[in-house]
Amino acid sequence: MKELAAGRTQTIQMGVSFPFRVAAVDIGSNAIRFLVAEFSGPGIWRAIESQRRPVRLGHDVFLTGRLTEAAMEAAMGALREFRAAWTTLGVSRVRAVATSAMREANNGEAFAERIRRELDLALEVIPGAEEARLVHMAIRSRVDMGKSRWISIDVGGGSVEISLVDKDGILWSESHAMGSVRLLEELSEAGEEHGRFVRLLAEYLGVLHLPEVAERYRPAGLIATGGNIESLVKHFSGGEKDGMSIISIHALRSAIETLSRLSYHRRMEEFGLRPDRADVILPAAMVYERVATLAGASEILVPFVGVREGVVLDLADHIVCPDDSEGRRDRQVNSACLALGRRYLFDEAHCAHVAELAQSLFDQLQTATGLSAEDRRILSAASLLHDIGGFISSKSHHKHSYYIISNSQIPGLGDENVHLVALVARYHRKSEPSLRHAEFSPLSAADQIRVQYLVGILRLADALDREHLQRVLSLQARVQEGQLLLSLVAGGDLVLERWSIKKKAQLITRLLDLTLVIRADRISDSSIAPALQAG
Repeated sequence: MKELAAGRTQTIQMGVSFPFRVAAVDIGSNAIRFLVAEFSGPGIWRAIESQRRPVRLGHDVFLTGRLTEAAMEAAMGALREFRAAWTTLGVSRVRAVATSAMREANNGEAFAERIRRELDLALEVIPGAEEARLVHMAIRSRVDMGKSRWISIDVGGGSVEISLVDKDGILWSESHAMGSVRLLEELSEAGEEHGRFVRLLAEYLGVLHLPEVAERYRPAGLIATGGNIESLVKHFSGGEKDGMSIISIHALRSAIETLSRLSYHRRMEEFGLRPDRADVILPAAMVYERVATLAGASEILVPFVGVREGVVLDLADHIVCPDDSEGRRDRQVNSACLALGRRYLFDEAHCAHVAELAQSLFDQLQTATGLSAEDRRILSAASLLHDIGGFISSKSHHKHSYYIISNSQIPGLGDENVHLVALVARYHRKSEPSLRHAEFSPLSAADQIRVQYLVGILRLADALDREHLQRVLSLQARVQEGQLLLSLVAGGDLVLERWSIKKKAQLITRLLDLTLVIRADRISDSSIAPALQAG
């Protein structure tokens, strides 16, 4: 049994009684994994029960788009065993997550409903960004990242998550549909023909690239997770460095050469590999080698953790300090948006200032709008990224912002919320949300109202920094006697800002049925620094 320490300070919620036990179920594309962890203190735990069932849900999903009856029955059998185990072991909380195969299966929702109905287990089909977040939680519990940034890669059966991370969170992340099982199925036409499969695989992986942001941050190294890299370390000269398992790129390339010469059955015979590992280990090894080459890494750190370890750590965090769960997500989203903005060379000073102003307006108007903490997070992300489309062209940059955000992943936000972020950013200038627009009209009535309120706040916040000079140092927004009273403290003239405010505040004042009244006080240049410090 292993014992891990999270290596970070936590505020312990009064009334938490140690030890307690939590369980994780990870329904992947190649296998279903189960872990019961007992926490004896904040971030300190040991594995009580760990199981893996070789249920390959992705086999038919990646070819036909559907889960087969046989695969679903096998999964149900495994889940019934796990349920009996966590009941016997006195687990206080369970979280079950599913990844690529369930995300893509046409009958995935029906199967999740069956699991809920028959086993009383709520299954979360998580996006790639959430998968990356959970893996990062697990990694930082094992790896001392110091003050450096690292590339992390998680190769599952259906997808590959590549992230730029540090000890605090994920700075950038992308999910690629080229997991080990998917590659095996999609390229299976190569059959047993010597060398053909490897050549096809190498060509397929040639499209995989790291973004410029990875090069700009000069990562300290490469961290890899997944069952295949763990098998490669065990069987192909894996070593240790500072107490951490590693495999050199030279050893990895030698492994690829050896595995490519051996048939599926020979791999099982010579290395004692399980049947469901022997066929996918070669494509996985080539993915790891490709990313290592792109990252310029000479070795790969292998912490022997994954999604399920991240799930138990996340569950424990919510038990120990539930009041900070929203704060954790806010920090995660903020870091991800900053990294995405920097990737597209955004005006960071302007966007950060608009986000600060938008958050202030949101908080002061929350009683009037009735918006939630999740809405605030969406607004913050949209504010940071509203001008990101300028990377493509300043003309119609709001539409380009929508495109970039819609096609990005933001760790800490699900796909639906990322779409809302893109919409709010899209409407920060020019036309307001309209049912004539194909992006806006499909939303539910409730989401349309949410988006309109958030757009109204962002448009006003953006107007407050019309010249990108951050002249508005603080603001007060009050609803009083049918008026929205906006009191500003400025470090300079607000001539253009006043003009822009009157124009872009029309949506929020119309939604709230208020008349805008602006008061601006200018402070002297000598007072600006103290005012900023006080703010």
